Amino acid sequence: MNVRLDHANLAVRDLDEAIRFLQAAFPDFQVRGEGRTGLGLRWVHLGTSHVYLALSEAPVPPAEAWQPYTGKPGLNHLGFEVDDAEAVRARLAAAGYEDSTVPNAHPYRKRVYFHDREGNDWEFVQYLSDDPGKRNDYALGD
Repeated sequence: MNVRLDHANLAVRDLDEAIRFLQAAFPDFQVRGEGRTGLGLRWVHLGTSHVYLALSEAPVPPAEAWQPYTGKPGLNHLGFEVDDAEAVRARLAAAGYEDSTVPNAHPYRKRVYFHDREGNDWEFVQYLSDDPGKRNDYALGD
C-alpha cells in the first residue's frame, strides 16, 4: 500500500501572516482555493498542484500559549522535504523569521528549523542520498 500525506489542516491566529511565512519558505506556493466556513471564518488552501496546507482562521485565543517539545500533547512541528535547505534558511532569515535550528550533523540529511510569528516550529530537511537506508539511518548522528 502506498501512503502519501495529502494535506495538513492548521488553525492559525493570523492567516495572512501564515501565508507570508509559507510563501517565504516555498515561493511556488499559491492560494489554490479560499472561502469562509459556516461560522464565517476565512480559510485558504495554500500550495502547489501536488501538495498543500489547509489554513483556517482561529479567532479564539488559546487557553495557554503552545510550547512545543515540553511533553504536552500537540504538534511539535511539520517537516517538509526540500531540495535546498540552505536556500530555505536564507529566504526565511531575509524575511525576518527566527532560526530555531538545533545542532544536527548527519552525512545524508541536512535539517533547518524556523519559528513563524505565532511561535510554531517548522522543519525543512534536505536528503543528501537517494538510498533510504542512508537517509533514515539514526545511528550516524543528528
